[in-house]
Amino acid sequence: MDPKRSLDSMGSAPTRRIVLVHGFTQTAACWSPVDDALAADHDVHAIDAPGHGIAADAALDLPTGGRIITVAGGHGAYIGYSMGARFVLHSALAAPDHVERLVLISGTAGIEDTGERAARRASDEALADRIETIGVPAFLDEWLALPLFAGLPPERAHRAEREANTAAGLSSSLRLAGTGTQQPLWDRLPDLAMPVLVVAGAEDPKFTAIGQRMVDAIGPNAEFAVIEGAGHTVHLEQPERFLAALLPWLART
Repeated sequence: MDPKRSLDSMGSAPTRRIVLVHGFTQTAACWSPVDDALAADHDVHAIDAPGHGIAADAALDLPTGGRIITVAGGHGAYIGYSMGARFVLHSALAAPDHVERLVLISGTAGIEDTGERAARRASDEALADRIETIGVPAFLDEWLALPLFAGLPPERAHRAEREANTAAGLSSSLRLAGTGTQQPLWDRLPDLAMPVLVVAGAEDPKFTAIGQRMVDAIGPNAEFAVIEGAGHTVHLEQPERFLAALLPWLART
């Protein structure tokens, strides 16, 4: 996707709006190769999350960022990946009148154990310090080498788009909207009354287990799609299989 069109309508004959929110270190331009397929039948808006892209100076926590995202996105289906999934989950809980449908890719409702959450917060703080020390390009070398992204093809890693981010923006994102800062939302998941699709990669057992638990907690309006051959970056590792699960669900709901 052309980053200049990140907040523009992409479909020539849109029927419903889709709002896309990316993951950590990405930007609104990182939704290829699935954005064009979505734009064929929808009015697609990809949004730069707080601390990223043109929103690099927006230092916002998850609840505030979730509300701001709905202001920018308007009414429609909200699709978020990883960090973006956590943002749009907050959006859906805070502004259910805006979020007509919700898709959570490799997302979580938070860490319940206070000790584990504190440890993750410390880890996020250390990563923020690391970005500020070595800069974005060197940090991306380390970030994309993590086992979490082992299945991500280099040609779909959107390295150039990620390098457009700033060290200050990414570090503020970790400190304010990292998983360690997220208050657990498990007890609020039954409040989600809109259709929800939870997506996880079959080769990402941690988030497959989290995804199943989220679907069980939400209730009968939630569905779970496990994408074979995909790890954490489901939509980039297996775009055809991801779309094969997503597009029929969008049509039905």
